[in-house]
Amino acid sequence: MASVCVNDALTDDELRCVLSKLDRDKDKEVFSLVCKRWLHLQSTDRKKLAARAGPHLLGRLAFRFTQIVELDFSQSVSRSFYPGVTDSDLTVIAEGFRCLRVLNLHNCITDTGLASTGRCLSLLQFLDVSYCRKLSDKGLSAVAQGCHDLRTLHLAGCRLITNESLKQLSKCCRGLEALGLQGCTNITDSGLADLVKGCRKIKTLDINKCSNVGDAGVSSVAKACAYSLKTLKLLDCYKVGNESISSLAQFCKNLETLIIGGCRDISDESIMILAHSCRDSLKNLRMDWCLNISDSSLTCILKQCKNLEALDIGCCEEVTDNAFLDLGRGDVLGLKVLKVSNCPRITVKGIGKVLEKCKSLEYIDVRSLPHVTEVRCTEAGLEFPKCCKVNFSGSLTEPDVLLGYSGLP
Repeated sequence: MASVCVNDALTDDELRCVLSKLDRDKDKEVFSLVCKRWLHLQSTDRKKLAARAGPHLLGRLAFRFTQIVELDFSQSVSRSFYPGVTDSDLTVIAEGFRCLRVLNLHNCITDTGLASTGRCLSLLQFLDVSYCRKLSDKGLSAVAQGCHDLRTLHLAGCRLITNESLKQLSKCCRGLEALGLQGCTNITDSGLADLVKGCRKIKTLDINKCSNVGDAGVSSVAKACAYSLKTLKLLDCYKVGNESISSLAQFCKNLETLIIGGCRDISDESIMILAHSCRDSLKNLRMDWCLNISDSSLTCILKQCKNLEALDIGCCEEVTDNAFLDLGRGDVLGLKVLKVSNCPRITVKGIGKVLEKCKSLEYIDVRSLPHVTEVRCTEAGLEFPKCCKVNFSGSLTEPDVLLGYSGLP
């Protein structure tokens, strides 16, 4: 019987079907080593690429991988690839990878390079230029004007960005769903008000450490994005107070994650209103260093927010055991993460009540509690869930959910 060559028997579409059955990237690379035809098929089928390369190699990559939709050129500060991605490199990227929808560019490029992105990558939906510290409104305006389908934009650490960029996003990128502005200290209330005039579909907004944002800006977002907003991060926005929380309670019934750590003017009254309003939606709440928070609002949160999975009340010195002891028989907690570090009035008795009510706990932070030590917990006969990590001294890695810097898609 005569032998039949696979390449003669199968069409390109049939070979692509075979390739699609391979789950691991390593197996797909092996597939490409069979012959030039299989290499070409694997190359044109590939959708994601992470690389470090100069202009010449970038051009070759673009010629080989014609259908790339996700490109990662991000680099960490500690392990950067010198000289990294330059403006001229980005020009090659923008002109060569026309199908791109996802682009990561941490710690590199300037306005000149970003202008190429806006000019050539009209299909772009996700852009991360975090810590590209030389970027200004000029570069971001070019992106906004050229990438109308933008859904997610990360600008953390881009301190030259001002309200002008938010105006351009409002005019041109009305489908924007996630925006990260952590540490962009030139952003103010008026900028947020302009943003949500056009961008009314925002689901995730990170304005951590935007120290010039206050109640007026947050209230504008709450009203305009009432039905879409699910995650709001306001870490160390010290101008944010009860008016912001009341606005969120009034308008944002679908809020799932709220980070207000360091917002020291927020008090019990507004938190209790929020707990009642978002009782079915709230999952993650960080309010460490909210010094006016006491037992009354915490008990309200625990009783009403039945879907709450992560809670941080670190350094809330007014909180005592009573916040937990006031829970009744029918109050069953679904908490997976609880941080009560530096709450000096919480004792072993309160922690015992937590364990009684919360069987799904995976991580609990009890650092710097003078009345709660590993020895005292053992002496009191406390039994933590088998899968629960107990942080007595700070030796455990904290879950990302409440750190305040994660959560953007």
